[in-house]
Amino acid sequence: MATLVLTALGTAVGGPIGGAIGGLLGNLADRQWLGKAREGPRLTELAVQTSSYGTPIPQLFGTIRVAGTVIWAADLKETRERSGGGKGQPAVNGYSYAASFAVLLSARAIAGIGRIWADGRLIRGAAGDLKVKAMLRVHRGGEDQPVDPLIASAEATPPAYRGCAYMVWEDLPLAEFGNRIPSLTIEVMADAIPVTTGSIARAMAPNAIGGRVPVPGFAASGSVQGVLATIGALADGRWVADADGVRLRRGTDVATEITDAGVMPTGLKGAARSRSIAAVEGVPRTLSIGHYDPARDYQAGVQRAVRPGAGHRDERVEMPAVIDAGAAMTLATTMLARREADRVRRTVTLGFAGLARRPGEIVTIAGEVGRWRVLEAGVEAMAVRLTLAPVAAATMATTAVTSGRVARSPDDVLGATILRLAETPVLDDSLLTKPRLTVVASGQGAGWRRAALLWSIDDGVSWVEAGSTATPGIVGIVESVPDAVPDDVATLIVRLARNDMMLIDADDAAFAQGANLAMAGAELIQFGRAAPLGDARWRLSGLLRGRRGTEASPLQVGDGFALLTADASRVIDLPLTAIGRTVRVMASGAGDDQPAEARCVVTGASLRPPSPVDLRWEPGDGGMLRWTRRSRIGWNLSDGVVPPLGEEAERYRVTLTDANGVREVETVEPRLALPMAAGLTAAVSQRGTWLDSLPATIVLAD
Repeated sequence: MATLVLTALGTAVGGPIGGAIGGLLGNLADRQWLGKAREGPRLTELAVQTSSYGTPIPQLFGTIRVAGTVIWAADLKETRERSGGGKGQPAVNGYSYAASFAVLLSARAIAGIGRIWADGRLIRGAAGDLKVKAMLRVHRGGEDQPVDPLIASAEATPPAYRGCAYMVWEDLPLAEFGNRIPSLTIEVMADAIPVTTGSIARAMAPNAIGGRVPVPGFAASGSVQGVLATIGALADGRWVADADGVRLRRGTDVATEITDAGVMPTGLKGAARSRSIAAVEGVPRTLSIGHYDPARDYQAGVQRAVRPGAGHRDERVEMPAVIDAGAAMTLATTMLARREADRVRRTVTLGFAGLARRPGEIVTIAGEVGRWRVLEAGVEAMAVRLTLAPVAAATMATTAVTSGRVARSPDDVLGATILRLAETPVLDDSLLTKPRLTVVASGQGAGWRRAALLWSIDDGVSWVEAGSTATPGIVGIVESVPDAVPDDVATLIVRLARNDMMLIDADDAAFAQGANLAMAGAELIQFGRAAPLGDARWRLSGLLRGRRGTEASPLQVGDGFALLTADASRVIDLPLTAIGRTVRVMASGAGDDQPAEARCVVTGASLRPPSPVDLRWEPGDGGMLRWTRRSRIGWNLSDGVVPPLGEEAERYRVTLTDANGVREVETVEPRLALPMAAGLTAAVSQRGTWLDSLPATIVLAD
């Protein structure tokens, strides 16, 4: 510091007086050095994640939320997912991407990190749980920290970034962020001990003494002068050079009394004391403080103080510190009061004792009221002339104006994946050429979002990627099965996976459009009314059972339950060789310690036509066996309208069994001439393009 250098030099040349004069000159130089600092940290530097060269990296203190700087990135990882390709339909290739990259957080070591937001959505909770399926490593900035293994595998001479804190994301899925790297903000806990203006100042300049004003969080960037100036503004003080370095002096410090003010040495012209007041228009009418608001998850807040009177000028002060709204409002009011008090200037002339007074020091004048801050000290004709400004009275705590509501991303637990699957008839009017599984998934926690899917038809010897699950569905288990009573009075009780899952009623119009269609085991049902019973249990009534021809697979207690909606249902198309085999489906979500797994036997239910209905024997014309065919498509047609065939040709196989044995007859019409034969059993199957339907059976009796 210039004060130390010039004091020592002055003492060596001119003794005590020379030392005092040298100290005064050095003090002026130090004041100039401190006063020129305008390149301090700004709130806006922390608002947007960047990867530009020359971007200042802040030194973080306390707890604060920052965006960081991307310092390394690998090429995006592309995954192709093929879907569609049914009969007459083109296949569609979908692509998903994952990114691996490193983000520099702080130019000094940190204690750890807390929550992480991506485009405003919470992807790491306060408990450290990731809400995305990715790998995250945090390097806290130790001087001995190793090179990150991913960077080491990709670079010939990888840096370890020792002394700097950074994090590395490996395979962060980008589908939920528009297939781009999202804007990340990170809650950083830089220090394990309470932070004050003094501890920040000492970290920036070892010979700076900055007081003990608590600061929950601070981001220091730019020059040392700029950081010290920002700390001075935060603590409502000014820096004073002394023999130990620089010290922050505040208006509440102990004042030194001046007893010889007004003594005019011989030969010095002008008044011993003078006073001036600048025009009020030079003072800001409003002063705003930009800060990080802890009540808003450390997002930026603004508090604005307004003074009465003339003037139109506005001033904004960026304060890259974590302070609550009330403290920010009080600081804005205090700074505005100081600006107004600084309109007053006073000069006093002292003897040689004035050499001890330094800029920034708080003084009182003997016989006068008030406290004054020394702004300048000058030597003229062996006298010292001080320029003073009044110290503004301490501002009482001021009520803050809210910085606005924060729409917090919920910090919900993800929990393990819950998987429901079955091979069901297709839910639209497409004609499949391969067997298809319907998959609905959710999680034990409300924060669950998606899981990656794999399937195997060789008992896990090999696995095939199947993309990811759809949006979280409503899933549970069947607790009670309806008695053998008509559907309209039967009830079904299910227990959903979580208490926050809800079922609703469906009116007649919605019911007719397929609302409240659910998968219970391999049976499809519809329900018109849902009544909560408590503890995630629901009573379903107004039932329609065996929808789309699934009456042959009636539900049982303990079967999985899943509400089928377009956004929550995911389908997996399997090869024809899967028919007759057990398929294993594995789901791995961000909250899974071990993948969830479910199995089902592929019966071909998604390919075969539904069984004929209304099978009957009519005695006319010597006896006629008749039935009504159904189709894999056209389920939404009105009653009485014949649905499309849905197969290559209309054919039926009739198996007749009696005491004489078994014989098969084929027909291309939904009828067969058949004389009465008591005890004869007739089983009718529709021949399908890929598989025959399950048989409809009738026993003839006299």
